[in-house]
Amino acid sequence: MKALGICCWIGYGIFRLGMVVAAVLLLPTATVMFGALLSRVANPFAWMDVFHLLYAGCTILAFICGLLGIMSGAGLLRSPASKPGLLLAASLLSLSDLPVGIALSVYTLTFFVRSQSTSPGAGEPQPAIRKDIS
Repeated sequence: MKALGICCWIGYGIFRLGMVVAAVLLLPTATVMFGALLSRVANPFAWMDVFHLLYAGCTILAFICGLLGIMSGAGLLRSPASKPGLLLAASLLSLSDLPVGIALSVYTLTFFVRSQSTSPGAGEPQPAIRKDIS
């Protein structure tokens, strides 16, 4: 799980923060490109406002995912079970990013499902995947 923290979550967090910087720098270009599509629609200013709202929402989501990814990776470096809530939040929010976010999130969520099913004190460990299928 330490390699997952070093290579994947910290790298993914840096990647998402880089996406935020690119989104902020390319905002004028994206506005012009979207504005070119609005020449024949009714009330183009309302649609431009919707575009800016969605663009800001995606940028904020990328920023939050980047911060959570870096903090989760740093937490995994300290100890694998240091902050599982933070890692689960990062995993769930990163499901919206294709393809890296989905792959990393599904792997992390699968790891947590398997570790929860074999946790001590839970009695007999239950398999996370049925044995007769695999």
